[in-house]
Amino acid sequence: MSIQVRPLKDGDFFPWLGLFEGYSEFYQSKLTDEKALRVWSWLMDKNQESSGIVAVDGEEFVGFAHLREFSRPLDASRGLFLDDLFVLPDARSQGVGATLIAFAKSLAVERGLSIVRWITAADNETAQRLYDKLATRTEWVTYDLDPRAA
Repeated sequence: MSIQVRPLKDGDFFPWLGLFEGYSEFYQSKLTDEKALRVWSWLMDKNQESSGIVAVDGEEFVGFAHLREFSRPLDASRGLFLDDLFVLPDARSQGVGATLIAFAKSLAVERGLSIVRWITAADNETAQRLYDKLATRTEWVTYDLDPRAA
């Protein structure tokens, strides 16, 4: 497997969509056409904070990551948040995830950012084995508050 990582571009919609469908299925999140088109529009809009990178083996898309910069007030710096990372099941354990993360790291260095940060599901032990080799596990706990809830 010869993996190349590059930014997503306009003509990548359908190969990206196949990966995004796999990612949505993995996390048991219903993917509608509206949701997919909205996310894609964010990724293609240069004025939007989100962007995407893709791992390609020859002509086949085998993984992706969605990224966005964020402010770090206590550090007075900016970081790169890796929102989503997905690798096709047949391409796992072949360095694709590590290559995507290395590309994100190189983007952070290029942009003068202070950190690359991401989260994963507590039960995603396979991904955590990779992440533990590449980064430092933090002690922070994540909370979600639904603003529409009573």
